[in-house]
Amino acid sequence: MALIELRDVRRVYDLGEVLVHALRTVSLEIEHAESIALVGPSGSGKSTLMNTLGCLDRPTHGSYRLDGEEIVTMNRDQRARIRNRQLGFVFQSFNLLNRTSALENVELPLMYGTRMTARQRHDRAREVLDQVGLGDRYHHHPSQLSGGQQQRVAIARALVNRPSILMGDEPTGNLDSKTSREVIALFKELNETEKITVILVTHDLNVAKTARRTIVLRDGEVVEDTDDFQRAKAALESESEFDE
Repeated sequence: MALIELRDVRRVYDLGEVLVHALRTVSLEIEHAESIALVGPSGSGKSTLMNTLGCLDRPTHGSYRLDGEEIVTMNRDQRARIRNRQLGFVFQSFNLLNRTSALENVELPLMYGTRMTARQRHDRAREVLDQVGLGDRYHHHPSQLSGGQQQRVAIARALVNRPSILMGDEPTGNLDSKTSREVIALFKELNETEKITVILVTHDLNVAKTARRTIVLRDGEVVEDTDDFQRAKAALESESEFDE
């Protein structure tokens, strides 16, 4: 059984005078421990697909099964429980709490839906901060950390609940090229050594080519789904916003 199964998924937004078809009949499967890049021009539907896969948004039509469970029929609280159990998110803007330490930021997801003691939360947060190379930064606040270190804290926070899927929405968008390579190397390591499924939305082809599978979207449809990066790149060559 595939980890993720989408069947005829559509997402339509009713804006009153106009209907926006953000996703148009998307069907795909994602296996355990895959590494995937979602790419496409602005407005292609890649962020909507990410939000759907991440149980943040519910399809208007179709079926989405995550590890065998149908997501479409779940209510908001049920989807929140699935997210907390199965999914970790990393965003472009880090989304850290500025007045709390790295350790406290990472502990935050453990405050919801777990029965861990304070000591257990501390120990688990330290474990994942060590894992991302920040064992000497437990008590630093975001303002005391570089952009790359802040993103590592965000990755540690995403990992703290031991998710099966790690999702990144433009996770290198605010980082310089050297730091971007380091962060992407960390995603790659987590995928290969921890067997975590990694799904990244990116406009950067240098990031996309590190994934083993590339899904190209345009106008809400999947126009290419391939493990051949050159083939994916060819599907995007007409889009000037994609740079090598």
